[in-house]
Amino acid sequence: MLAAHSIDHVVLERGDVGNAWRRGRWDSLRLLTPNWLSRLPGYAYAGSDPDGFMDLRGIVEFLAGYAADSRAPVRAQTAVSRIRRLHSGYQVLTQGGEIRCRTVVLATGAGSEPAVPALHRTVPDSIQCLTTVDYRNPDQLPAGGVLVVGAAATGVQLAREIHRSGRPVTLCVGEHVRLPRSYRGRDVLWWMEHSGVWNQRFDEIEDLERARRLPSPQLIGAQDGALDLNALAAAGIEIVGRLAAVRDGRALFSGGLAHLIALADLKMERLLDTFDAWAREHGIEAGVEAVERFEPTRVKTSPRLSIDLNRGEIRTILWATGFRPDYRWLDIPVLDRKGELRHEGGVVAESPGLYALGLPVLRRRKSTFISGAGADAPEIAAHLLNELAGQGRSAARGLS
Repeated sequence: MLAAHSIDHVVLERGDVGNAWRRGRWDSLRLLTPNWLSRLPGYAYAGSDPDGFMDLRGIVEFLAGYAADSRAPVRAQTAVSRIRRLHSGYQVLTQGGEIRCRTVVLATGAGSEPAVPALHRTVPDSIQCLTTVDYRNPDQLPAGGVLVVGAAATGVQLAREIHRSGRPVTLCVGEHVRLPRSYRGRDVLWWMEHSGVWNQRFDEIEDLERARRLPSPQLIGAQDGALDLNALAAAGIEIVGRLAAVRDGRALFSGGLAHLIALADLKMERLLDTFDAWAREHGIEAGVEAVERFEPTRVKTSPRLSIDLNRGEIRTILWATGFRPDYRWLDIPVLDRKGELRHEGGVVAESPGLYALGLPVLRRRKSTFISGAGADAPEIAAHLLNELAGQGRSAARGLS
């Protein structure tokens, strides 16, 4: 888009194209979005399996193909160490030298480093602790039980994978988003996309801060990817509440599990009602299967409230507690007290010419997904072009 307007630009990549997918993901990972949703401006999946889900190799090939097709001016192996504000733009310090520019787009995403709770410091030394960045496959884990902390998409996927390796697994469940993989004969993300839910804009959302904090839905990249807590419990995985503390070597779990599960079930039912209403309004009910509903999540009458980590039942803790951005290299006062970037739809008003892409609900509910970033990019580019035009007018006024 910038090239179409003859705007000189460069894309800095700390490794090779798709670096995070090459180095920071587990072996069996697949995208949660079907291939037909993999699209970027002027580029889309064109393979023979539109309803399939890309594995790591496919994701890297897709991104590399886009870079080549768009002739993006990528500088690989160019890590950024510092960005500073100048009077007329920005100074970007990299391992390859200094770059001065009028605008900067931060496309590092929301997942720069694992967000591990502070209580991890109280875990006994005898327990091996891993984050989802460290984890590759079950073979790297010692024999024995595994405590998976976090029940968003990553947590439920890895809990199942590790359990299938023969290890006992206990899954700590906090706030979560339950979704079926398919609904009324179509992928649930087809409904999210076509009904408009996924395209809801940031300035239309009543509680934007909360929307940006929501965990990723309990989905898996497979056409038979029903992976709710019922399926995990039926497979033999123990479901417990949120990990609230570790005291004297004992892991303590919240007693609010039933409430969180009921809330997740309620929200799923309301979302399915939204899909049904949209289908009726657009007269497409004849083209989809009959309305279906799903069994409520079953909860044990008295789920376990603690485990003694010193007794050997648990040998590994896997922290599937999400990610947070790392802006230590951003030497501009535009972060809030939590270290999050202050922005309005990706526009950092406090520092004109500074933008972001790929953050949660940046401009739409789907902003962190490939197609979401692709939908946001033209709007960010349009604002950037107006900013550059305004800078040009200001310079011209200074010369008059």
